[in-house]
Amino acid sequence: MSTSIRTRIIKIGNSQGVRIPKTLLEQSGICTEVEIGIDGDRLTIRPVPRLRVGWDEAFAMMALQKDDVLLDDMDTTDWDRVEWEW
Repeated sequence: MSTSIRTRIIKIGNSQGVRIPKTLLEQSGICTEVEIGIDGDRLTIRPVPRLRVGWDEAFAMMALQKDDVLLDDMDTTDWDRVEWEW
């Protein structure tokens, strides 16, 4: 069951906004940045997707399984072998 709370639109500088009660924010998991969109006659507010979540763990698991090697052959040049410091 969803929670609904009635509130008013307020003036914020040259814009308008709504105050979102703490309980709604806690239930939604929203804490900092949001995306606001229009869905028919509704405004939708959702947390900004966190990109690359879980990549550290996935790469660590790949390393443990020795699955973290390059798929393409490296074609080195004389400069790569002699001049470049790895």
